[in-house]
Amino acid sequence: MELVKRWSDLPVVLFPGSPSQLNAHADAVLFLSLISGRNPELLIGHHVAAAPTVKAMGLEAIPTGYMLVDGGKQTTVSYISQTVPIPNDKPGIAACTALAGELLGLRTIYMDTGSGAERTVPPEMIAAVRKTVDLPIIIGGGIRDANTARALCNAGADMLVVGTAFEEDPERIFMMREAVG
Repeated sequence: MELVKRWSDLPVVLFPGSPSQLNAHADAVLFLSLISGRNPELLIGHHVAAAPTVKAMGLEAIPTGYMLVDGGKQTTVSYISQTVPIPNDKPGIAACTALAGELLGLRTIYMDTGSGAERTVPPEMIAAVRKTVDLPIIIGGGIRDANTARALCNAGADMLVVGTAFEEDPERIFMMREAVG
C-alpha cells in the first residue's frame, strides 16, 4: 500500500473481501453491502465487526451496494458469499435492487460478475440501473478489452474495475483508458 501511495497522488480506495484486509494507509474503503444476496454476514455482519477498525484507522467509509450479476460461470465471490447472482438477462431486477440501495442511503452501486467471469455485466443492465438511480456506478468482472470498456461506459458506468485482464497483461489497461478517456 505504501508503494502505491508513493507512486501516485490519487486516493487509494480499498475493495476488501473481508475486514482483515483493511489498511490504515488507504484513504477510503468501499463499505460493501451485498444487496443482491441474502447472506446476513455480507449484508451487515462484517460491517459490525469492521466498523470500530474503520473508525480507528480514520478511513473514509463509502457505503456501497454490491450487486453480483451472473457472469457465465460460478466465480469465487458467488461461491464464498453463497449468493445466487442476478440473472444477466434481468435488468429490471438489477434496477430495483440498485434503487433499494439508493433509498437505503448507499452512496454508490458496484455491479460485478466476479473475478475471472466469462462475461461482464450487460450494457442493457447498466443502462437500466443508470436510468433508475442517481448514484455513481462501478462495474467489475469480465472486462478484457477496450471495446468492452467503452461499451460499459457508454451504457452508464462511471468507473470500471479491471483485475484479471490487468494481471494477465498490465499494458492492456492503457488501451482501455484511451478507449474510455
